[in-house]
Amino acid sequence: MEDCTFCKIIKGEIPSTKVYEDDEVLAFNDINPAAPIHILVIPKKHIKSLLEVDKEDERLIGKIYRIINQIAEEKKFDKNGFRVIVNCGKDGGQEVEHLHFHILAGKPLGEKII
Repeated sequence: MEDCTFCKIIKGEIPSTKVYEDDEVLAFNDINPAAPIHILVIPKKHIKSLLEVDKEDERLIGKIYRIINQIAEEKKFDKNGFRVIVNCGKDGGQEVEHLHFHILAGKPLGEKII
């Protein structure tokens, strides 16, 4: 494991409000929420960014999306909808060099971007 902020959260060195955890994935509330519901979902395996996802990670990435759906159902924001964002690299807005998925929900999220 690298020494990034998210790896420290995984190791319990930095506290977080956990939403979901198993042996491969951790989800927790963002400390600077951009929406009423803002959850980060991360693989426990250190993957620097989306560009470092390889063939052996395909199952894990699919599992993360299944967990996102599970969280949406459990937190009851699945019916009104939500947004999932993965920032990649500096110009993409990635602030922590550990692959992470933002779930935003709890309000209308503005205009359609694309």
